[in-house]
Order: sequence, then structure tokens, then C-alpha cells
Amino acid sequence: MRLSCADEMLLLNGCPGVIGLATVLTGERPDVQRVRARVVERWAGLERMSCVLDRACGRRGCARWAVPGPFDPVAQVVEERATLDELWARSVDRPLADGVPPWRLYVIPDAERGGDFALALVAQHALLDGRSLATLMRALMDDPGPGRRERPVPLPRSGLRAAGRELKAMSAPGQALPTWPPERTYTSVAVRELPAHIVRSARRQPADGRGATLNELLVGAVAGALRARFGPVRRWQERDVPVYTAVPCDLRGRGNPGELGNTLTVVRVPLPIDLDGSVARLRACQDAMAAVPDRAAVHATVLFPAAEAARRTGPWVTRLLTSRGRHSCFAATATTAMKWPGGPGTFQGRRLVRTVGLPPLQYPGTVSFALAQAGDAFTLTAVGNAGPDDAIRLADAVVTEFETWARTATPSVL
Repeated sequence: MRLSCADEMLLLNGCPGVIGLATVLTGERPDVQRVRARVVERWAGLERMSCVLDRACGRRGCARWAVPGPFDPVAQVVEERATLDELWARSVDRPLADGVPPWRLYVIPDAERGGDFALALVAQHALLDGRSLATLMRALMDDPGPGRRERPVPLPRSGLRAAGRELKAMSAPGQALPTWPPERTYTSVAVRELPAHIVRSARRQPADGRGATLNELLVGAVAGALRARFGPVRRWQERDVPVYTAVPCDLRGRGNPGELGNTLTVVRVPLPIDLDGSVARLRACQDAMAAVPDRAAVHATVLFPAAEAARRTGPWVTRLLTSRGRHSCFAATATTAMKWPGGPGTFQGRRLVRTVGLPPLQYPGTVSFALAQAGDAFTLTAVGNAGPDDAIRLADAVVTEFETWARTATPSVL
């Protein structure tokens, strides 16, 4: 099978490309054989889970997905003695080996994070996106159910003028974080829990508005965290150049909510770091994020079809499309809000208490954030490729920004 345009760009972008999602559960840890049996029962019929990357097909050295046979549950589902935090730190910069399906499900006895054990799915981003991870982990639950109904991304007929505006927005100059030089950056991972009452209070901001979505809160909190860590942009080296975050957008509609793979795009959003006041920054982020669905629709209806048509002329097209994003100045951060589909659920009678995401490690000078929600449990993961403790400092600063919103005078929006 030919890689999609999104698959190929994620494969060639020069990053390790490892992502993950863990479910933290209470109760006695199940035997690994029982976990393997559930995985075979629920995933064996999904062709994507048996795909192996073939990098040597054809005379031009292109890569394709091959399915040599069903996946081996003994090799793909393994017990892991490390904690979840240790597994995330060890996995984020280590691409999975070729020759077998590029995913692993780990059974972790010592989960921490309010549970007794965890199931952690790690995969190459070229194989699966974040929504796919959630779909797969939901499928392992005792009652998978129909899952959470998402609002489909609108796909209007987008003209050349809209496409031109979006191309201009995606190619505008940006700047990296004012951190260590590329040859001296460090990989770091930080996981923080956000109390539910803090998030609920924050979501009611701004007081005279409609309230904020989880995605808007995360983008606004990251803007505040960067200001707290590095100061206003006007003091940075390139003081007149914006700082952007990359916001992933799921392009699945009502007809394919459970589709596996990379049915997504990334929209580049400027961060209002120079605005004074956390509520003012949040309001600016809401204004910027309001345009994201329509911008994503331009990607889906115009830019992606054009890229797919163009890349049939040769692999150089994908390399050209990918080269612009292979710089930290394209997006100094990436921000992903991950909601668990459906109710909390159980795994072989064990109750789900929390989900924990692992966003991908990006280019030197960047930090990625994932805010995962399962019921009333909110968990932030920051992955840094910058200073030795930037992921920790920025994760703490994001939590502080939520606390600041929560301390603001009681809003009028309920």
C-alpha cells in the first residue's frame, strides 16, 4: 500500500516520530496473556495494525506499507517493569525498529498517576495519529460502545483565494524558542496532573465570553508559559517575528470516525505572548482558534488533493513539502488536546481512571504539549528538545496559567 501524503511527510520530517497514549487503571494487573488475547480479539482484523514499513520498494527508493501477515501478539504486547513516566522518557527519542509493525502495547505494573497499572500504546506517527491511538485503546475496553461523537470538520468548497491565504499563513516567517543552540539541546519529558476543579474554573474564562474549549485553554496556557519562561517576544532576538504553535486537526467526518492512520492536518497559529494578562492572551487565542476549522477545511479540500496529485511525479515533491516544516521556526511548540472517546469504561473489570498522552519529539528548540482528558482527570505531558529542564519548567508554567484563570473573579458564563 502506498503511504498517504501525511504518512510520508511524517516519515521524512527528520524527527523520531514516536507518539503514545496510556490508560491508567485500578485493580489487580491482568496477566499479559489475557491482554494479548484481548488485543488479538479486538485488533487482529484491523489491517493497519499488521502493516510493516518497506523502505526498499521500487527503483526510486520509495517507502510503502506491506502486510506480510498478521501481527505476532507475543512480540507486540510485552510486559514493562519501568513506570509510565520512565517508559515515556525512554521511548520518545527511539524510533521503533523496521521489519515488524511499528507499534507496541506495554503492560506496566507500576503506573502511578492514581492507578495500579497501565496499558501504554507506543507507535510511529507515520502509522497512527493521536485519534487512532484513542480509537484503538477504546476498542480494548470491555464495552467499546459507539465512542464519543465528534463534530465533523466542515469541508466547504474552498477556492484558490482561500488556498492562497492559507499558503501565505503557513509559510510566514516565525522564530524558535530563545534557548540552547541545536547542538546543545536536550530531550526531556514532564507529566503533570491538573485538578478537575481548576480546569472547570478555567473553562469559564473570559468572564464576559462564551467560555473556553480545552484546546483554546491549552494554547493560551502555552502562550503564558512561554512568556513566563522567556519573557515577551519583544525582548527576544527576533523581536518582530511571531512565535507559532502547531495545532493538529482531525479530518475524519461522520462516515469514518474510527478510521486508523493519519487523517489529520496541522494548522499554524500565532501565540499572543506579548499581551499582558492571562485572560487577554486567552481571548486572543480564542479569536485565532476560531478560524482553525475553516483553515483545516482548506487543507482537506484544496492543499492535500493538490499535494497528492503533485507527488505522483516523484518523491522530490514530498521532500519539498516537508522541508519547510523541518525547522523550529515553523512552530516553536505543538499543542494537542486529547479527549477520551465515550465514557470511562473498564478493562477486564478494571476501572479506567486516567489517560496520559505522549506527544512527538520535534526539532531542536521546540516543546510539544498534550493535554489528555478522561472524565474528570486531566493530564498534561510536555516533551522538550531544548534546554535540559525546559519541559519541566514549561509544564509547571502551563499549570500555573490554569491556576491563574481559576483564581480570577467568578465569571458570568456557567
